[in-house]
Amino acid sequence: MDLPKLLDGRLKIRHLVLIDALTRQGSVIGAASELHITQPVATRSLRDIETILGVELYERGPRGVTPTIFGSAFTDHARAVLAQLRQAGRHVVELADADRGTVVVGTHLAGSNVLLPQAIARLKSRRPLLTVVLREGAPDALMVDLEAGRIDLIVGRLTAPSTSSIVRAPLYEEQVEVFAGAHHPLVGADALTLHDLHGYPWILPGIETALRAELEQAFARSGVPLPENRVEATSFLAVRQLLHDTDTVAVLPSLIGHSDARLSVLPVALSTIGHSVGLTLVAGRPLGPSALVLVDDLRAVAAGLR
Repeated sequence: MDLPKLLDGRLKIRHLVLIDALTRQGSVIGAASELHITQPVATRSLRDIETILGVELYERGPRGVTPTIFGSAFTDHARAVLAQLRQAGRHVVELADADRGTVVVGTHLAGSNVLLPQAIARLKSRRPLLTVVLREGAPDALMVDLEAGRIDLIVGRLTAPSTSSIVRAPLYEEQVEVFAGAHHPLVGADALTLHDLHGYPWILPGIETALRAELEQAFARSGVPLPENRVEATSFLAVRQLLHDTDTVAVLPSLIGHSDARLSVLPVALSTIGHSVGLTLVAGRPLGPSALVLVDDLRAVAAGLR
């Protein structure tokens, strides 16, 4: 096939925005609603893009649209272009006023309760007018936002090595432990097993997390079935309150659990579960001045946590 002519003026930025929304929403209706346009306009724009490229980007079905191999590939490129444009806009603003700016950080459980707050406090003490936006979410959803430029970096557990497109930079190593409220009947026990805890309600990480898979393996190695009386959550605020108010138990990164005096460690051996906490960035995409300042503070705080 002939090389598509993408610089002849027909391809617009709004086309790239539509492709990003279509792939995330999985339907023309959902994408149109998100972008505040009508469904016919969205359908016509999609048809225009496919004409320009000369391929079908989505398979249409009764329940929505699914990217073809061409659609998946073009979505990646569209998000990269949009990310560069977003960053360019912020960079210009920051250069115009060096004391102001915005950095958007994605975070999940590890790193969110100790590392990030301390780094942000350190940053704000020097640059009080710099805005830090925190977005908590599941790792997969945060990766989509990172690649599309809606967030600058992710702080949290590193579950894969760096690739040609994604850089994962470790900051410190952390173990996980079993925690309960200070009032829990098993607080003070000398040694416990997962079997001893099976009769209590549990809070488990979401099924989309690496920690959940590792915890399931730990139960399997112990010959103990996964607790049926359980809540699945990744929000530390919800987890902490349940531990305070009930006899629930939960596995948490050590720094998070030990930061709350009303939580106690239960002596269950989970030495096989540990992880690196660090930064996830897009390779080849320079960080803006505000993000660079926060990264420096994250590294400084992490040095004290090792």
